[in-house]
Amino acid sequence: MNHPPSLVVFGTAGYAGTHLRRARELHDRGEIVLAGACDVRDPPAAALDLLPDDAIVTYDPAELLSRTGAGIAVVATPPRTHLLLARLALDAGCDVLVEKPPVLDLAAFDELARRGRAVQTGFQSFGSAAIPVIRAAIARGEIGDVAGVSGAGAWIRRDEYYERAAWAGRRDLGDGSLTNPFAHAVASALLLNGTAGVDPAGITVELYRARDIECDDTACARLTFENAPDVVVAATLAAEADHDPYVLVHGTAGRIRWHYKTDLVLLGDRPIEVGPPEDLLTNLVRHVRDQVPLLAPLSVTRAFTAFVEAVRGAPEPRPLPAERDGDRFVVPGVDAAVDDAAGRLALFSELDPPWGCPA
Repeated sequence: MNHPPSLVVFGTAGYAGTHLRRARELHDRGEIVLAGACDVRDPPAAALDLLPDDAIVTYDPAELLSRTGAGIAVVATPPRTHLLLARLALDAGCDVLVEKPPVLDLAAFDELARRGRAVQTGFQSFGSAAIPVIRAAIARGEIGDVAGVSGAGAWIRRDEYYERAAWAGRRDLGDGSLTNPFAHAVASALLLNGTAGVDPAGITVELYRARDIECDDTACARLTFENAPDVVVAATLAAEADHDPYVLVHGTAGRIRWHYKTDLVLLGDRPIEVGPPEDLLTNLVRHVRDQVPLLAPLSVTRAFTAFVEAVRGAPEPRPLPAERDGDRFVVPGVDAAVDDAAGRLALFSELDPPWGCPA
């Protein structure tokens, strides 16, 4: 009888808590042994409550791997640490789930890919049952030929969002509207475009900021490909109101709109029913045990990683004419501009809002 693999989690705060909860559910079902966790700070009480009584808690990831003999590691730490910790775990013989963005440049991407072990990335939207449904509708010709894929997101983010971690608001450390909170919009659009695993032929990035931060909080981008349609994404964290983010597949005879947070799929105006999503950690465990295909392997985040690299190397974000409203900033008209960009496969500068800049 095969013993369930031991699993450890790097990180205990923030989204790491979600991974700990899912790992504990798998532990209680006997699919894994939740062997321990580590963090540079003392774990919060909620994280400790999720760990079994005999789990190991340490500040040192190498010590955690050594003492547990783990076979699976979850990396849920700030983006700049992903390469170091994923490399450490892979070299110790672990298969890995690494949160998004998985790494910050293609050199790091290639380094992890060369390790030859399973690397699942934390794009939860890739576990959605909407993806095969949308692909099937496209294959049936229900929207004609695909002419492009876009993504859009508009959220309110208050002061506490930028005070939650030292890397928040830091472009060099991986933050930014399209590389962090709306990374799923970019990656999911690339996946549906069939170009997630290839290098873009070109990337145009326009970065803006309502706040006095180092990264953007409002942005748009176009990724072009040699043998595929364009992908255009637009987003803001200085919205007038919160909106459900979505991906829009543009066809010559119609459109498919997918709200990836709620799994609402619209073929034109007609809703399409989809099943429940599959958890990515569960998928990784079953890949290790039963060799089922990974839903979000590192290989299908190559174009997204190229995009992250392009954003980090782009000119400084341009200030926006924003209004302070209590503990948040608002850019008048930005919600409509995001929707317009997605709807027309256009950059902000091509729509000519008052705050636009040349491409």
